[in-house]
Amino acid sequence: MKVLGPDHPDTANSYNNIGMVYSAKGDYENALVEYRKALEIRVKVLGTDNLDTATSYSNIGGVYFQNGDYENALVEHRKALEIQLKMHGPDHPDTAESYNRIGFIYHAKGDYQNALVENGKALEIRLKVLGPDHPDTAQSYNNIGAVHVKNGDYENALVKLRKALEIRLKVLGPNHPDTIASQMPFQS
Repeated sequence: MKVLGPDHPDTANSYNNIGMVYSAKGDYENALVEYRKALEIRVKVLGTDNLDTATSYSNIGGVYFQNGDYENALVEHRKALEIQLKMHGPDHPDTAESYNRIGFIYHAKGDYQNALVENGKALEIRLKVLGPDHPDTAQSYNNIGAVHVKNGDYENALVKLRKALEIRLKVLGPNHPDTIASQMPFQS
């Protein structure tokens, strides 16, 4: 901090990296402290409409999610999404990932209707931007299939989960961990 000072983007990046380490260790309390330090600098120096600021909101949302605080996780991920939409527009992989994370939170909350809506938005963008044969597109199909299972809509669940498996076999191969995970519901 002596060279760059406390209000420099690289200082924020350092706090963010420290937060990532705490998060990886499962120390979410300290991760949140570090992520908030990074966010404070980023908002002050870079502004609210900046992709690094969006990353801070997303990281903070991730910590809230890990702690089971789904309401605050949604608030933070929606802030990240708002920035993604302003900076990238609606048709960008990062925007799709924000919708994906929000869908995942709704799924965890048991709000399957909103989970389907958000995961559907992610899938639509991924199909448009990444194409039908991409691992992220497969992830969206898988997420939607998992929500259908929770809703008891097994017919639609099978369609989506089979599509995810088909893509993963084609793109990742049969021995990739995601492909293996996709095969589990179909094994007896």
